[in-house]
Amino acid sequence: MASFTLTDLGNKSGEVVEAAFRGPVDITKRGKRKFVLLTAEQFDRLAGRSAQRAHRVEDLSAEECEELLAGLDAVARDDHRDD
Repeated sequence: MASFTLTDLGNKSGEVVEAAFRGPVDITKRGKRKFVLLTAEQFDRLAGRSAQRAHRVEDLSAEECEELLAGLDAVARDDHRDD
């Protein structure tokens, strides 16, 4: 894993960012790791978030389909209240 100091982050930001595209980067202060720089995709993967923005209904589980339909029903009910 690449490692840079906080000073490097200010002075060599381009180099630090390029290293982050290759993998997580340790950011240190006085020799101790204080931060880890990740791409948004790396963070989402670690946080359990899917980078996928669209899903096919056929690929959803039964529970996910039920949640989706319940949400759509709720939106439809709210729309009718405004009439």
